[in-house]
Amino acid sequence: MVPADIISGNITKFLMILLRTSVFLSVMPIIGSASLPGRFRVGIAIAFAALLTPIVDIHAGNQDVAILIFREIIFGMSLGLTFRFIFLGIEMGGQKISESMGLSIATVFNPEFGQISGISQFLAILSTLLFFAMDCHYDVIALFVRSYDLVPFGTNSDPGFLVKQGIALMGKMFVITLKVAAPIVVGMVTMNILLGFIVKATPQVNIFFIGLPLYICLGFTILLLGIPAYVVLIGGSFSEIRVEMARIIGIAGR
Repeated sequence: MVPADIISGNITKFLMILLRTSVFLSVMPIIGSASLPGRFRVGIAIAFAALLTPIVDIHAGNQDVAILIFREIIFGMSLGLTFRFIFLGIEMGGQKISESMGLSIATVFNPEFGQISGISQFLAILSTLLFFAMDCHYDVIALFVRSYDLVPFGTNSDPGFLVKQGIALMGKMFVITLKVAAPIVVGMVTMNILLGFIVKATPQVNIFFIGLPLYICLGFTILLLGIPAYVVLIGGSFSEIRVEMARIIGIAGR
C-alpha cells in the first residue's frame, strides 16, 4: 500500500507537469492532430506526465498561480510551435503548388485545416515519414524532458521573449513555404511566358484548352524529379528543430 501523503504530494506535482506536457503535445503536428481521437490525445498527455512525475523536481515557490499557468502555457506552445510551423509551411507550399498547376479544385478533407489539396496531403505524409525516419521524435522528447531541469516550473522568465521567438518562427514558416513552392511556381511562370508567345504567333489556338494539361504535366514532372531535393529541404528543416528548441529553452531559463 502506498501512503496517502505520498499520493497527495505527487498529485500536485503531476498536475504541474501535466500543464506543460498537455500544451506541448496539443500543439504538436502529429500527436496533437485533430485527426486523432480526443481521448487518445488526452491519454498520451496524462501517460507522459505520469512517467515524468517521479523524475522531475517541481518547486513552484510563492508565486501567483495565474502567472505560473500563463508562463507554462506560453513556454509549452513555444516549444511545440518550433516544428508545428515547419509542417504548416510545407502544407502551405503544397497549396501554392496546386494553385499554380490549376489543381486547387481537387481537394481532400483534413480535420485540422478543412479542404486542402492532394499535393499538400502528399507533402504532409512525406514530412511525417521523414520526421520519424530521422528519429526526430526522440530528440524532441529528450529536449522536452530536459526543459524541466533547465526551465523549472515557476521560473521567473519574461513571456515577451518567447512571443518574439514565436514571431520569428512564423517568418521561417513562410521561408519554408517559398522554398517548397518556388521550383514549380517558377516552372509555371515560364510555361505561361511560352504560351504567351504561342498565342501571339497563332492567335487561333485555344490556349486554355492546351495550357491546363501542360500545367499539370509539367508540375508533376518537376514534383517527381524534385523529390530528392524536397527530402533534403525537409530533413534540413527538421535538423534545425533541436537548435530552435534549445534556443527557446535557453531564453526561458534566463
